[in-house]
Amino acid sequence: MKIGTVIGNVWATRKEDNLRGLKFLVVQPELLNKSNNDSSFIAVDRIGAGIGDKVMVTQGSAAAHMASDTPLPIDAIIIGIIDSVDIERGGENG
Repeated sequence: MKIGTVIGNVWATRKEDNLRGLKFLVVQPELLNKSNNDSSFIAVDRIGAGIGDKVMVTQGSAAAHMASDTPLPIDAIIIGIIDSVDIERGGENG
């Protein structure tokens, strides 16, 4: 899983039939120290995330098999909208 921030929408009126009704968002991945990690990517959203939301994303075969036995042609899906992240740092000063 990855953490990222939704930075945009993707609108596609013509797409594969089994992708109809799905919302596509642009996600900018982040490291836990809040720095940018990678290039942005497109993720399917079925939970109502919006621009500015911090989200959890899963990628690969877990995303492709999100709804049925037939894999969808997707590589990423938003699986949660994050309220907060608490990381305990221990052992070192500074």
